[in-house]
Amino acid sequence: MDFSLSLEQQMVRDSARDYLAAHSDSAAVRRVTEAGAAHDEALWHAVAGELGWCGIALPEAVGGAGLGAPGLVLLQEQLGQRLACVPFWSAVCVAAPWLQASLGPRGSAHWLERLACGELRAAAVLPDDGGWQYDGVAIGAQAGADGFVLRGCAAQVADAAGADWLLVPARLEDGVPALFLLEPAALAQDARIMLAPLDTLDRTRPQAALRLDGLPVPASACLARADAAAFGLAQAWWHGKLMLAAEQLGAAQQCLDLTVAYASERIQFGRAIASFQAVKHRCAQMMVLVEAARSAVYGAAQAWETGEVADGTGIRLDIAAASVAADDALRFCAQEAIQLHGGVGFTWEYDPQLYFKRAQAASHWLGGAGAALAYLAANGPNAWRTA
Repeated sequence: MDFSLSLEQQMVRDSARDYLAAHSDSAAVRRVTEAGAAHDEALWHAVAGELGWCGIALPEAVGGAGLGAPGLVLLQEQLGQRLACVPFWSAVCVAAPWLQASLGPRGSAHWLERLACGELRAAAVLPDDGGWQYDGVAIGAQAGADGFVLRGCAAQVADAAGADWLLVPARLEDGVPALFLLEPAALAQDARIMLAPLDTLDRTRPQAALRLDGLPVPASACLARADAAAFGLAQAWWHGKLMLAAEQLGAAQQCLDLTVAYASERIQFGRAIASFQAVKHRCAQMMVLVEAARSAVYGAAQAWETGEVADGTGIRLDIAAASVAADDALRFCAQEAIQLHGGVGFTWEYDPQLYFKRAQAASHWLGGAGAALAYLAANGPNAWRTA
């Protein structure tokens, strides 16, 4: 497979890298997290509105750039490298493909147009068990005369704070899957819905717990049912996992860059520690894992864009492999960055601790590497099956 980037893709990558280096550097990230803010509002308005990043992967018919998964992966890699405090992953990488897959091209156009221009931000409630099926959905919907009544909870919802739309999967009374769209601002005074912010290890991506205690919603809030809803959830989960791997790849690359820069400046025994063979070997191992993850992520993005998504098995295997590679790369590079920074590596003043926290948190999102390995073991070409 050819992983070479087109001129357009190179421009997307380079412009994103330069913009985020200037507007989402370490100082900017620390200002947001230390102030307790959910997101960097100035950065979000810039990337969503002025730069048009929210529509990078969406079709041109809805105001997007039509660059698909390969283009979006490049943005996610740069956002992960800078730990950008924006709800991009939730809105663009999960919510948008969920609406697209559940409602189809025509049915989703109205919703996608508003996401593409950055007018609104969306968050998505994903199953707590780290799977892509409705088995782990803990929210039920009871049909009534004027709509539905929602009951249940979700332990963690990424970027729920400040979201204009909340995509909620639920099970109808007969067990049929359904997708609901809620507007938290309009329900803010209703005690039957609660979004409670969580104090988490990685404060660059805020989480909230959702509880629905008999919340009535109109029939129009149910966007999809049955196979369409189930297919949409699966697509959103796998697409989100691919883009999360791209984000982890970018964070791993930054760990390597920070380490090489520090080792080149740190003098010990009259020499920069970068000249020591042991340090070289450890940096080389970091680079090997980063490049392996990059190949896997880029390859999975190409497979998503060119493959038959409706079938999904081969594409999902590619995404699962990319997820494992990116998770391994980030965890290894984050811990090596701390070790190779020596006695200051774990301190608040240095950046490796930010990436170590992201590595630990991201290793549990969407089931982490464990869910990916389980899928590979069950569905890979050499999967063992009982008769």
